[in-house]
Amino acid sequence: MDFTTIRQYNFPTIIRFGAGATEELLPHLKQLGFNKPLIVTDPVVAELVFFDLITHRLEMGGISVEVFKDIHKNPVKSDVLKGGEVYHATERDCIIGIGGGAALDVARAVALRIHHTRDLFDYDDLIGGDKYVTEEVPYFITIPTTSGTGSEVGRSAIISEDDTKRKRILFSPKLLAKIVFADPGLTMDLPPQVTAATGMDALTHNMEAFIAKGFHPMAEGIALQGMKLIAESIVHATYKPDLESRSKMMIASLMGAVAFQKGLGVVHSLAHPLSSLLDTHHGLANAVNLPYGMAFNLPGLEKQFDEMAHALGVSGGHKTVVPYLLSLNEKLGIPTRLRGIGVKEEHLEPLAQLAINDFCHPSNPKPVSLDDFRALYKQAL
Repeated sequence: MDFTTIRQYNFPTIIRFGAGATEELLPHLKQLGFNKPLIVTDPVVAELVFFDLITHRLEMGGISVEVFKDIHKNPVKSDVLKGGEVYHATERDCIIGIGGGAALDVARAVALRIHHTRDLFDYDDLIGGDKYVTEEVPYFITIPTTSGTGSEVGRSAIISEDDTKRKRILFSPKLLAKIVFADPGLTMDLPPQVTAATGMDALTHNMEAFIAKGFHPMAEGIALQGMKLIAESIVHATYKPDLESRSKMMIASLMGAVAFQKGLGVVHSLAHPLSSLLDTHHGLANAVNLPYGMAFNLPGLEKQFDEMAHALGVSGGHKTVVPYLLSLNEKLGIPTRLRGIGVKEEHLEPLAQLAINDFCHPSNPKPVSLDDFRALYKQAL
């Protein structure tokens, strides 16, 4: 496929995909009459060359740009409230999220905040808060800069409480971006460790979605193709990136985020507490826990694991999936044990307590108890 050609497809929102897609941002805003976007990003992306090019192109085109970058790598409620204040104080007329999962989650939550003034966590989907999402939201555009979370096509934002670091989920179909400019060229200069961790995040999304409880054959088909693309390209994208490998990773990331409307599972519930308690990068936390979570789920799901092995290009069926994942982490320079990312024995109990209260494991294909979480963390340590 020619990845230099910009193509459009709609699933579930409008996606403009291809190298150079971000050059369409200015004419898109002009066509719709938006002149004062709030760009939400993170402090790292805000310093990169391509970000300067995007904002400079907008400003030269007569667009008044306001950048909000005061966010944490694991976003908290105060980030969202500050972003909303900037939007109102500077009289913005739309929101553009540029970045990885953290920036896009904050951008989406700010979009919710603009015309919804209850306490932010009143809108927590896990307590039925979506019923309060009754007003319109500002016009919302996303531009991903990593191939991991797939948040650019999501309808939810995961935001933590400032004090307890408990994760909350804000959800509504209204929070879908109106259009995504997915430009794999923006990911060409990502460092290897970021490429690897975000890529394993995308793989986790596809694998967990495929085996999650419930009936969603479309999501399962998408997840299998996402796994195939990642297996073909993640090592190449990490160490010898080219447009083809970066494009396949970005497509697979988008696919994983679409697929996990079916659900996620035990791996994410193991990973989320690491981000909350130890501020671990979400993709890295998923990567280290993925082999152990999949080993937990394998018994009784041999048929599904056979299908995943085929998608991953691994011969030998279900028995080879977990060894493949451990080997892949090693190839990518990712630790295969939790101690390799700073976890200590004394962390295991508080991690397990957070994990059992996480919102992802109820859709795991088999139930997970507190003792299971203790055992999984111990095994992975």
